[in-house]
Amino acid sequence: MDRVNTRRELTAAVLGAAAAGGLGLFASGQRWAEVTAARRPPLPPVSGVLTGSDAAPLVPAMGLLLLATAVALVAVRGVARMVIGLVLAVAGGVLAWSGIGALTGRLDVAAARLPVLGNGLTGARTDLTPAWPVVVVVAGLLTVGTGVLVVLRGRGWPAMGRRYQRPGDPAAAPRVVATAGGRSTDEERAQDAWRALDRGEDPTETATDAPGSGTH
Repeated sequence: MDRVNTRRELTAAVLGAAAAGGLGLFASGQRWAEVTAARRPPLPPVSGVLTGSDAAPLVPAMGLLLLATAVALVAVRGVARMVIGLVLAVAGGVLAWSGIGALTGRLDVAAARLPVLGNGLTGARTDLTPAWPVVVVVAGLLTVGTGVLVVLRGRGWPAMGRRYQRPGDPAAAPRVVATAGGRSTDEERAQDAWRALDRGEDPTETATDAPGSGTH
């Protein structure tokens, strides 16, 4: 698999998970519906607002989970990344199900929990604002697609390279292999160059800074 293409796929997956998580969190704080209930005359009707977190409590939880998986995609590789892909697919399904539930009228239980709607009610009407549940459905579908991409392709993507590591981390230091005489063989220098490429480094710079390179 071409290195440039794998990095692009990894970037797309990270951005997809982060964007879906951000959309879910943002939509959960918006007004999804207004509930109006009549009271016994001569009392006037009362009304209350259902936010996304009231109407679908799993939406903000999935949003936070997706932001965490976006970070984890960069840090892990192999089987662990495939597991994250499965988590993404499940989280996307939960988001889509929550949005569809709101669009199909499954808000009665959430509406009944509004504190403003107390005793003496003779009926309630829920006026849905469909835009935000639709946003959540779109975020869910985006997450499912991202999860499928990670499961099918993520095992071959690169993991976190030296550029993402903390300064002073021993793993971030260039690795130079030397013989007993203090000079690297051609085979060892070639292996070091491949390791540098895998870490996202320029092997020519590593070779220039290595002992015995002739640079003063």
